[in-house]
Amino acid sequence: MDDSIGAESDRGITRLLSAWRGGDEEALDALTPLVYRELHRLARGYMRREPVGHILQTTALVNEAFLRLAGADVGFRDREHFFALAARVMRRVLVDSARRRIADKRGGDATALTLDEEHMTPLTYGGLLELDDALRSLGRFEPRQSQMVELRYFGGMTAAEISSYLEVSTATVERDLRAARAWLQVQLGAVAQRGST
Repeated sequence: MDDSIGAESDRGITRLLSAWRGGDEEALDALTPLVYRELHRLARGYMRREPVGHILQTTALVNEAFLRLAGADVGFRDREHFFALAARVMRRVLVDSARRRIADKRGGDATALTLDEEHMTPLTYGGLLELDDALRSLGRFEPRQSQMVELRYFGGMTAAEISSYLEVSTATVERDLRAARAWLQVQLGAVAQRGST
C-alpha cells in the first residue's frame, strides 16, 4: 500500500474513532468496514498459527473481537490504540477458545513453541495457553516487553508502530522484543521439557 494512502487511512480511522466516541453513530457505520479489513488481516495471521481442525474461523474471531470492542466503554485515542486493544481482545478470544477445547478434550497436546517469525508454526491449544501464561508471567516484571510481544505477535504491529504507540524509540522496541523473545523461549522450552518427562 502507498504510504500516503496508508497515512490518510490511519487519520481517517482516528477521526472516525473520535467522532464515534463523541456519540456519532454514523461514524461507527463508516468505521466498521475500515477496521474490519484490518482486523481480518490480523485474524488471518493468527489463524495460520492455530491448530489444524480448530473450530474458530477467521470471521468468527473478527466478529467476536469487534463486538467486544464496540461494547467496551473505552475511549480510543487513535488507530494504534484501537488496534492495540484489538490485539489484546483477539488474544483473549483465542485463549478462551483454546481453554474450552482443552476442557472438551480433557487432554494435553504439548508442542515446542517458537516466537521466531520466520519459523512460526501452528500452536496447539495447549501451546497457546502456555504462551499466554508465559506472557502474563513476563508482564509481572517486564510489562512493557509483554505488551510489545502482544502488539507484535497478536496485533501485527511493526516496530515503528509499536514505537509510536508506546512512545519509545524503534531501537528500544527491537531490543525489548529480542529480550522478551529470549526469555519466552526459555520459559516455553522449560514447559515443553516438563511435558515430555
